[in-house]
Amino acid sequence: MTVSGIDVEIRDKVLLITFDRPEKLNSIDRKGYQALGLVLRKVAKDDSVTIVVITGKGNFFTSGNDLSQVMDGASDFETHIKEANDIFKEMVSALIECPKLTLALVNGPCIGIGATLAALCDIVWCSSNAYFSTPFTKLGLVPEACSSYLFPSILGRSKANEMLLLSQKLSAQEAYNFNFVSKVFESNTLDSHIWPTIRELSELPPCSLQISKSLVRMHEKDTLFRALNAESEELYKRFSTEEFANALIAFASRKNKSKL
Repeated sequence: MTVSGIDVEIRDKVLLITFDRPEKLNSIDRKGYQALGLVLRKVAKDDSVTIVVITGKGNFFTSGNDLSQVMDGASDFETHIKEANDIFKEMVSALIECPKLTLALVNGPCIGIGATLAALCDIVWCSSNAYFSTPFTKLGLVPEACSSYLFPSILGRSKANEMLLLSQKLSAQEAYNFNFVSKVFESNTLDSHIWPTIRELSELPPCSLQISKSLVRMHEKDTLFRALNAESEELYKRFSTEEFANALIAFASRKNKSKL
């Protein structure tokens, strides 16, 4: 079943969520965030599912937020941005609170919200041709989805600041070296090795798995929500700034030139 660019499939005890807009490099729009949040809330109550896997269709995991939805504008811009911000916060909250084991299976470039969602997952595996990028300051924005806390915690302050403040990319090998991912795989082993491993893991005792996850996550849950609330407040402000508007125009110009 595909809703708003989010494909959902049950594979035995695994719920597979796929970003399915390959024609737009799997960018995510407001309806996509809403659909993702609803899926995560629903699977939290599904006793038949042990593991939630998030991946992308085609060559990209996701290119991040679909900025065309902002460039298209709205009759009431402030209301539009507030609603979008609320939907985004609910989606991130659903991921934080999801009791199932969450695994980001990063099949290719992982940009913006893709990278920050991956950091929120319990486990991250990526293909050797993947990279992670958070070009927030390039767009006149700020870190999102708890990355202001999680990136320094995972990567260390210096490398986190290179990504969050300077928009520098993190290669698959660097991601492994800095403990952002725990496995780097070759794309041609996805069916022969990676998926059989995931299916095997999905047979672990589900209650034990959920309780163990809750014990690990409880130490940082309050901190995650503090980060999410602070980031969301600043993001809401940034969307109305001249700095963001100029960055968006520059982004659209680069995008149009790349099509020539």
